[in-house]
Amino acid sequence: MEIYLHEGFFVFTELFLMGNCRVHTAVKRRRLYQPNNFAQKRGVHMKTTPITEWHQNHGGKLVEFGGFYMPIDYGSIKDEHIAVRERVGIFDVSHMGEFLVRGPEAAEYLDYLVTNIPSGLEPGQALYSPMCYPDGGTVDDLLIYRISDTEFMMVVNASNIDKDWAWVMDHKSDWSSLELTNVSDTMGLLAIQGPKAQELLQPLTTINLSGLGYYHFVPGTVITDVSVLLSRTGYTGEDGFELYVAAPEALALWEQLVDRGALPIGLGARDTLRLEARLPLYGHELSESITPLEAGLGPFVRLKNKTNFIGRDALERQKSQGLTRKIVGLEIHGGIARAGYQVSDSTGQVVGVVTSGTYSPTLKTAIALALVPLELASIGTGLAVNIRGREVLATVVKTPFYRRT
Repeated sequence: MEIYLHEGFFVFTELFLMGNCRVHTAVKRRRLYQPNNFAQKRGVHMKTTPITEWHQNHGGKLVEFGGFYMPIDYGSIKDEHIAVRERVGIFDVSHMGEFLVRGPEAAEYLDYLVTNIPSGLEPGQALYSPMCYPDGGTVDDLLIYRISDTEFMMVVNASNIDKDWAWVMDHKSDWSSLELTNVSDTMGLLAIQGPKAQELLQPLTTINLSGLGYYHFVPGTVITDVSVLLSRTGYTGEDGFELYVAAPEALALWEQLVDRGALPIGLGARDTLRLEARLPLYGHELSESITPLEAGLGPFVRLKNKTNFIGRDALERQKSQGLTRKIVGLEIHGGIARAGYQVSDSTGQVVGVVTSGTYSPTLKTAIALALVPLELASIGTGLAVNIRGREVLATVVKTPFYRRT
């Protein structure tokens, strides 16, 4: 697919504009820094998004995440979290990666590559899917957009861009007509999330947003005077939209949306929001050693509908033999659990590990996700989490912790 610069933004020859997608962020409080000084001291090259300078100039506390400078918050993670739950916020998630997949064999190739069924999409639809190793471990989790019968876009996690690109290239040899293009460096992505997201965006476009279903998108949409791919997707548990925009146009669009009332939100609140909604984060609830079935993503592993995809034999064997462990939700009674903290049973034996944890601003209690043995995964089971040397009681609870009404 040829991409060329035209009047300040990238245009694809098929007249749709594509960008990248949601961020999976587990945010730990890191030492704050000025970007240039940090890079010089560490001797590393850090990437920026088209909006990094804006974040720095408007109170954003920048941290390193996935090789990028990203804002963790603009003053209060709690206030930003509540703003998305009650009103509307805007996220810069331009560090995500995106690969274009084009050709008559594109659907067949993607069906082999991931555990879900991209070939079942109609143009204008998207899906979520894990992508697995032959042993069932997870390479990444991603979104796939079907642009046309022969064109798709894969959206991958920022920290996995290089690994995922190598993986997809290594597995394309059986599809001679396939064209793969890594356009991760050319795109920006703005996520507008919250119950008032549609109210904010509707006056800015002629598209009837009420008619745009969840995991559907419209390419070539004009928001103000900027062409975007408009998608009803997100990573917060709220209604919302993601705007895929060419990098040179991202900052202007961001400023216009902020001026109209969207509150800038950092990665800190994005993590607390996704955790309340029990949305998995790669490197935490999913990894090379944690399969999608163990992470509770069985509906996205289409064993009955697909005969051939990478990892199928291992996942089918794991399902038929029965899981020995799984990710569960915990309510913590007396402290905040963090990723990596040990989980013990009633006898004090270490049996599992916390994969993500936070204080829930919505529920006003501490919550966590943890990987534990199947026999300890029932709702109501009492466990303990070692929090800085203290054994703190925890209870297995139903997830998601929060579901919008």
